[in-house]
Amino acid sequence: MIDGQIRLGHSMPWGMVGGGQGSQIGYIHRSAALRDGSFQLVAGAFDLDPERGRQFGQRLGVSAQRCYPDYRAMFEAEARRPDGIRAVSIATPNNTHFDICRAALHAGLHVVCEKPLCFTTAEAEALQRLAGEQRKIVGVTYGYAGHQLIEHAREMIARGDLGEIRIVQMQFSHGFHSEGVEAANPAARWRMDPTFAGPSYVLGDIGTHPLYLSEVMLPGLKIARLLCSRQSFVKTRAPLEDNAFTIMEYQGGAIGYAWSCAVNAGSMHGQKIRVIGSKASLEWWDEHPNQLRYEVQGQPAQVLDRGMGYLHPAALHDDRIGAGHPEGLFEAWSNLYYRFALAMDATDRGDAATRRHCAASAIRTSMRASRACAGWRTACVRPMRAACGSTIVECRHGLKNRPPRV
Repeated sequence: MIDGQIRLGHSMPWGMVGGGQGSQIGYIHRSAALRDGSFQLVAGAFDLDPERGRQFGQRLGVSAQRCYPDYRAMFEAEARRPDGIRAVSIATPNNTHFDICRAALHAGLHVVCEKPLCFTTAEAEALQRLAGEQRKIVGVTYGYAGHQLIEHAREMIARGDLGEIRIVQMQFSHGFHSEGVEAANPAARWRMDPTFAGPSYVLGDIGTHPLYLSEVMLPGLKIARLLCSRQSFVKTRAPLEDNAFTIMEYQGGAIGYAWSCAVNAGSMHGQKIRVIGSKASLEWWDEHPNQLRYEVQGQPAQVLDRGMGYLHPAALHDDRIGAGHPEGLFEAWSNLYYRFALAMDATDRGDAATRRHCAASAIRTSMRASRACAGWRTACVRPMRAACGSTIVECRHGLKNRPPRV
């Protein structure tokens, strides 16, 4: 159980790019990073408006001298300081992530990047190579992966409790954008602007969340072929979609289905993943994140609860309070940051054994799943960049940036 003690022996000097005034995602990054004392916020390039960013940083306790006008200035200045930052979090719009992450790695920094890490598998692989060359850690915050029962689901699947995997059902289908709310909401508007969001809206913004969870739970499944149908029900959002259905054929014969939707009127969140095997099924729903439903054919359904002793040890390690008390998304994010911090510290100390353990549980999963998410999104939208519609893509070598067979 995590109990607030600083396990690294020190707090790592840490900076932020983006996440300034009014940024919801910036706040959750800071809350997660600072919660366990693993990081200390000492620098930032928080805003495109340097003065507003300086004022915001000072309200967070960052000295004015270390509130920078942009990330390049921060990386250059901090590299000259004996007490400079060792890690940076990137909480900016999607289209900037790749360039900032690459610059941070070249500056010798560990990186925690808001999802998506990048738009293409080629970019993800380039960052992975660079991180290896620089001996630095790159973590990506698909925050729901920090929930403990995701870890237990992975262990149950790995030990064969479900039997042969046949079907993976995924959805993230909320109703908050059933109407054109972006007209009066800048925080929503950029998500539907191809300049900032990239080639998709719901596929990349929310659809990759349950896809990422499927990669965590089922690391051996590889997509062979997919069919994607995309719609813009609010017409002003075209060519980006606000609804998409994706059917996937996996190597080995399993089938996957993903529903990505922002116009599911009346739904609060609607993120679920259900894994169906030949003997049993598992289902996790983010609106009840402390429970995992386990259904064995011919037996009563079971509800497994977070914090209980019957769970796999890996699912108990990150508990912050005993069973029966609810934990939520802030705790899940904090778990990710805690794992990232352990991996960063082990890398800097040359502790290969600890680094391998941390990498196996967090970093390799983060990078591998991020590559898969980038490739999935690219495959879903590439043939239909100009407009929404349907397409079939054969992924002969996995989800790579190769011309699709349509």
